[in-house]
Amino acid sequence: MGQFGPAGPDGRRRLGWVLGLTSTAYFMVALDATVVSTALPRMQADLHAGLTSLQWTLNAYGIAFAAGIITAAALGDRFGRRRIFTIGLALFTVASAACALAPSASDLIAARTVQGLGGAIVLPLSLTILTTAFPAERRGTIVGIYGGLAGLAVAAGPLVGGLVTQGINWHWIFWINVPIGVAAVALSLRLLPESHGARERLDLTGVALVTGGVVAIVWALVRANQAGWASPEIVITLAGGAILLVAFVAWERRVQEPMVPLRLFRDRAFAMGNATTFLMSGAIFAGAYLVAEEFQFARGYSPVSTGLRLLPFFATPMVISPLAGALSDKTGRRPVMVTGLALLSAGFIWVALKGSLTTSWVELTLALLVAGIGISMALPTVPTAVLNAVAPREMGKAAGINPALAACAGFALLATLSALAITSRTNEPIAEPAAHKLSIAERAGARPS
Repeated sequence: MGQFGPAGPDGRRRLGWVLGLTSTAYFMVALDATVVSTALPRMQADLHAGLTSLQWTLNAYGIAFAAGIITAAALGDRFGRRRIFTIGLALFTVASAACALAPSASDLIAARTVQGLGGAIVLPLSLTILTTAFPAERRGTIVGIYGGLAGLAVAAGPLVGGLVTQGINWHWIFWINVPIGVAAVALSLRLLPESHGARERLDLTGVALVTGGVVAIVWALVRANQAGWASPEIVITLAGGAILLVAFVAWERRVQEPMVPLRLFRDRAFAMGNATTFLMSGAIFAGAYLVAEEFQFARGYSPVSTGLRLLPFFATPMVISPLAGALSDKTGRRPVMVTGLALLSAGFIWVALKGSLTTSWVELTLALLVAGIGISMALPTVPTAVLNAVAPREMGKAAGINPALAACAGFALLATLSALAITSRTNEPIAEPAAHKLSIAERAGARPS
């Protein structure tokens, strides 16, 4: 069965370990994309740094993550997916310890950059290892479980960050990764199957062009609100990034062994699936961020309270995605995918029309529940449609392209929106740690008029 031969108790047990280990690694990476946001005020006070500087703990992770995914997938195809996956997991674990021990904001940002690189390795290779271990007719169900855990991780981020920061201290949002990461590395080396993609030379020119292009564009989006959209820095950086990406496409068209075979995009399912991933990821990240901002800074809810109200949006994949994936294995991807995207759009339209302070948070939560069900139906079907559209030997490349597009769309929008929010709050004084237990409304009421 899959990579383990005929079905049987031992084969099923091994497949269970594959699902458990790859999902655990993905869970840690997804959790760390959001868990830091609620700890920023406490970090600001402890490290005596400006909130704008600490915003780079999010930006550095996102830039490194988005820039490294395609290269990591290529390395896995060339040198062994399990080998590179465990290296990435070990790098993520060591960087987590470095984040916990960081004595200054600059050290924390450097460690977060390395942590983002580790996450960039883990994401595509965990997906490739998982999907190649299971037969095509079960991929919808399996990717549903895998994606559902990622949704749970994003939902748990604000809750975990708030609870750990208030209950212990912010260092433990990173320390918690270390024992889990060490155990996952040891078990992965023993229990995960080794596999390779096409034995091709690493396209170093392609690596340089795509990495430079992605870093330049995401950097410009992060800096734009502070430097000004029309400033020479932003205009030149955006233009340079665009030129590098155009050069990457031109290079991939002519090189004999490309990192991203452009002929894959001639397949309608592959092309449309990746376009859907890009647009869907942007909508999810932007929608979730803006609603969280309203709950915290307009309505005055604490990070933990905000996380609880967002659970219907983020936690539904844990329940719905495996069921939607199993249904798509039987009925086909398109009906489930289209229904999910329609529900996602309907939920966000509901929020847009009713999202004011006169609207009950209960109604907004119901709207987010509709959107969450839609996401839950799309999460397993979109990537499965993309992976099923390519030959098995090119699944590693497909598993790199799809999450790379998702990461670029998500982190670019998240960085732009969060930078805008930080810019609007840079005049606020650095608060003492105890003050962070008060809500925004309570702190506003305590200020002199």
